This record gives sequence, C-alpha cells and structure tokens, in this order.
Amino acid sequence: MVITPLGAGSEVGRSCVHMTFKGRTVLFDCGIHPAYSGMAALPYFDEIDPSAIDVLLVTHFHLDHAASLPYFLEKTTFKGRVFMTHATKAIYRLLLSDYVKVSKVSVEDMLFDEQDIIRSMDKIEVIDFHQTLEVNGIRFWCYTAGHVLGAAMFMVDIAGVRILYTGDYSREEDRHLKAAEIPQFSPDICIIESTYGVQQHQPRHVREKRFTDAIHNTVSQGGRVLIPAFALGRAQELLLILDEYWSNHPELHKIPIYYASPLAKKCMAVYQTYINSMNERIRNQFAQSNPFHFKHIEPLNSIDNFHDVGPSVVMASPGGLQSGLSRQLFDKWCTDKKNTCVIPGYAVEGSLAKTIINEPREVTLANGLTAALHMQIFYISFSAHADFPQTSGFLDELRPPNIILVHGEANEMGRLKQKLITQFDGTNTKIVSPKNCQSVEMYFSSEKMAKTIGRLAEKIPEVEEKVSGLLVKKGFTYQIMAPEDLRVYTQLSTANITQRIAVPYSGSFEVIKYRLKQIYESVEPSTEEPDVPALIVHERVTIRLDSDSYVTLQWSSDPISDMVSDSVVAMVLNIGREGPKVVPVEEAAKTEEETEKVARKVVHALMVSLFGEVKVAEEGMLIISVDGAVARLDGRSGDVDCENAALKERIKTAFRRIQGAVRPIPLSAS
Repeated sequence: MVITPLGAGSEVGRSCVHMTFKGRTVLFDCGIHPAYSGMAALPYFDEIDPSAIDVLLVTHFHLDHAASLPYFLEKTTFKGRVFMTHATKAIYRLLLSDYVKVSKVSVEDMLFDEQDIIRSMDKIEVIDFHQTLEVNGIRFWCYTAGHVLGAAMFMVDIAGVRILYTGDYSREEDRHLKAAEIPQFSPDICIIESTYGVQQHQPRHVREKRFTDAIHNTVSQGGRVLIPAFALGRAQELLLILDEYWSNHPELHKIPIYYASPLAKKCMAVYQTYINSMNERIRNQFAQSNPFHFKHIEPLNSIDNFHDVGPSVVMASPGGLQSGLSRQLFDKWCTDKKNTCVIPGYAVEGSLAKTIINEPREVTLANGLTAALHMQIFYISFSAHADFPQTSGFLDELRPPNIILVHGEANEMGRLKQKLITQFDGTNTKIVSPKNCQSVEMYFSSEKMAKTIGRLAEKIPEVEEKVSGLLVKKGFTYQIMAPEDLRVYTQLSTANITQRIAVPYSGSFEVIKYRLKQIYESVEPSTEEPDVPALIVHERVTIRLDSDSYVTLQWSSDPISDMVSDSVVAMVLNIGREGPKVVPVEEAAKTEEETEKVARKVVHALMVSLFGEVKVAEEGMLIISVDGAVARLDGRSGDVDCENAALKERIKTAFRRIQGAVRPIPLSAS
C-alpha cells in the first residue's frame, strides 16, 4: 500500500491524501490552501494520474478540505465517483459560491467559476452515516466526526485491509454537535489530523467565559468587536453562545450583534434542515422553539448596509481575514484601541489572522498601506479539532498498528509524533508524519478465503470432503455457491444455450451410426420423431438426418457437450470426404456376387478412414501401410501378415468389426 499526502503534509490547508492498494486508488479530501491563491493553493495534483482514481471521499465542507473539488472534477481527467454526506453536499454548494464571489484574484487566476460548481454538484453522490457502499472492490462507510455539521470519518476496506481517515474531528460535544464516534473495530492504518499537536484545550466553560467577558468589556466602553469566522461551522456555535449571553444580560439589548455574511440566511436554512444530525440538546430545544432563530442577532449582507455608529459586535467571514467583510472591517477598526478582534478558530500559517495573534505594532491593509495596530487581539479557540488528550485517547482505544499524521504544522506535528511514540512504546506501533508528495509504503499479506453460501452452507462438509459449486469473485471477496443460488445472492443469472449446426452429408446414415459406435460407448436411437433417423450420443448430442444433403446436430452447450459435438462434426465431414457413395439398389435385383462386390468396397473405404494408405492387390488382398510398417490383409479370410504385432492385432480387430457390420448392409435405411 502506498499513501501520499498531496496536501496537508506537515502543513494545515489543502487536505488531500492519495492511497493505492492492489490496483485500487482512493483520494481523501480535495481542499485548497487558504493562505494562497490561484494554482498555488491547489494540492499537488500533477504528482498523480486523476484518471486512475476509483473513489474520492470528502470528509466535510471546509474550504481546506473541499474547495478544489470543482477544479478536480471539471478540469482534470478524473472519471471516478465522489462521495460526501448529505449536509456536506448542501453546504459545499453555498460555501464555494461565496468563495468565488469574495476571491480577490484575476479571472485568469480563478480556479473555477459558478458553472463549474453547478456541474460538479451533478457528479457528487451522497452517503449516510454507517451506510456501507462498494465501488470496484473498495468497501467504505463513515462515522460522525463532530467538528462541523455533516463532518465524517471514512473507513475504507480493500481486500480485508482497513484504513481510517479521520479528516478534522472532535471528541468533545459542544452546543450543537455530537462528539466524534469511535469505530467498533481497529483499522490497520489510521490517517489522523494533528492540528493542535500536544496542546490542550481549556475547558469549554472557561473559553466561553473569556469570550463573553472580552466582548462585554469592549462594548461597555463604547468599542466595536470583530469576530472573523467562516460562514459555516464555528459561526453557528458562537452565535448560540452570544444569543444566550445577550438574553441573560438586558443591559446589552441595545447593542446590536450582526452576522455579516452573504450566506447568513441560506446557512441558517441548511442548519435548520439538518437539526436531526445535531446533538440531543439541540433536538430537544427544537421541539420547543428553533434554536437557530436568534432574538438578538441580525444578518448583514454587505458593509454598505452597516451603520457604524456606536458599539456593536460583528461576526464576519472569512475567518483568516484575507478578504471580504471581515478584512474590510478590520482595516477600518484596527487603529482604535477601544476596539477588539477575537480570533475564535485555528489561524492558518500565512494568513493575517495568524499574524495579528502575535500583536505586531503595524499591519498592512488591503490597499497596501501600513497602519498601526492598536485594537485588542484575543485568541480564544473554539476550533472543533482534537487536542492532545482527545487524540491520545482516540488512538489508545483504536490501537491501530500504523498511524499517519497529517493536517498539522511541522513543529506541532513533530512534538505530537514524539509524544505518541512514547505513549505506544513497546507496542510495535509505526508512527509517520510524511511531508507533501512523500510516499509511505506499507506491506500487507492477505489470505484469499472463499465462503460457501446458500444451500452449500446448509451442510458442514466432512474432513477432506470436496465442495463443488460456482466460484464468484466480487471485488476482493470470493464466494462458492450452487448454480441455483446464483440469482439469489448475486446480480448474475444462469441460462441454457442450445446450439444447432447443419453438416453437409449425402451418404448412408448407417455409416454414421457405425462410426459413432466405434468411438463412443453410448449411442442410442432417438424416439422423438420415428420417421426421421436420429441418434443420441452420450445423452448429450442429437444427430438427425433431416435431408438427403445434410445432417443436423443439436446440443445444450457446456464444455463436454461442445467437445462431443466437435468430434461428431469432424467425423461426419471425414466420412463425407473419404467414404464411398452408397447407391441404394433394389433388394430383388441384387445377386450374391454384387453384394460381395459392394461389401468389399465398403470394407476398403472404412479401412482407409481408419488406417490411411490402403491399396487393393490381387485376389482380394489389401496392403496397409502405417508409419513405415506394412501389413497384408486377406479380404476373404481376415488373415493378417505383419511383422509389427500391435498393428497386426489392430487390423484384425478392425476387420472383424467391419465384417460384422457390412454383411449385409441394409441399404434401404439410407
């Protein structure tokens, strides 16, 4: 097995992992790098042959996991199938349309347009959690991953080797999402995110208090609060926290909270649609009232509709502050020390959000000018990624023999790798953290096992007893079943093929009968049509004299019957080529001398067909030559003179049988 990160290898962004095993190829995720633009943001697709990929599995809708999908589906040679969960597909459409609109790149640098997104939607298939699908021998299913709505971890089974790809996951239940599930059995390989390395998250209630305190203090002093967050995912979690806090603090009711995203209304509609995918707390609340119908939060479609007078809280996308509404508001507010910017999620290396966490004195604005950074910066992570205790506990329960770390900055990943090596010391667990385009090779030997099913499985065979049936291979599984069960357990079915062939022949049918009895043990007359001469050879092939100019062979096709029919056809053609033309004569007109003459001709012809070179000598003698050995046969007495004892015996036996058949020949049967 060869596993190669095309993105997210010792970095966060453009998640894309390529895997090949036993001639099958799977691609996990297809994202972009948020800190780059144009072709530079793509995974290293030039390292692979897209047309060889059987299945592409997308774990969730975030840009760094799904945003290069339209490009990959529409502008490469990829012909495989794509799967994601229902919620992921719904949100993918909205998020990528927004990405195209807010991208500040030239038309030439655009990776795809709105039409590419629409066309890609037709190619994406959906999968339910715990639903098992199979494509070209690759079996796969998915588990809840937490993180965001619709996020999944994929388990892939190829020839009995199981690979778990976690994508982004969280083992902590929050206000609206379930925690990630733990698969019921251990995979052979676990490809796992390492975003937070060895860091440990603060308890959720502590983070929520820091978050609300920072906002409360700022607006109380007349300042503005900017919360850069992606339109979907953490934004909904933070909105639930803010709406509840505002409801509990009447003094804040006059201070507006804006959800500034062009997708605001559409996003909320999607979240309300997939309420049943969320945790029990939200489902119970939804029975009373819609938890995503916020009392204190207003949508804000653009900065033109924003009246910036007095304190306010604005949650704007995108989360990295690289463009869009969040960047416009940051540039406007960053010089005022009364204002605050709360970074609520993971900040990708290279983004402005990552830069301002370190609180530099100056920042570069979107217009290229430099401005002083006076606003307060708080980094309070609500990012639903696993921290070290979650990662450690997750792997400790699964105990996979091979662990591949992806989706983490090199330093954090290195520290996590060392800590995991210590944790699994003495267990033969292999832990690797490949860089982009660096392949990891693993070797698995799998035994081929065929399972009996259906009526063959009803009786347990004795030791050394043979089990006979049809061997059916589907993907990497083998099954043995009775032919009658084929239709029941597979999409295959059995059919009988009856073959019929007409062979030119104008001689006597009795000659054919005689020759058949020489070759085959079982040659019986057919009683289907008494008026038509017919024989059944080996209870398989029926030969009939349907005309003066040809005979007809009919049989049900199978290997043995086909072989028998081939030999019968060859025999008939041989008789037609070498045998005598038998002319029927009236019985009353024949003299004894004439009968003897006809018999000698038939004997000569049949000996020629059996031995090849046969010459007629004087006084009824036949001279037979076979492979240099010469024999003399007396056509009247049957005596044979030959130095080769074996040939002498063969000629004697053949002559005796021919004599028994041709004296007299019932010519009326022809």
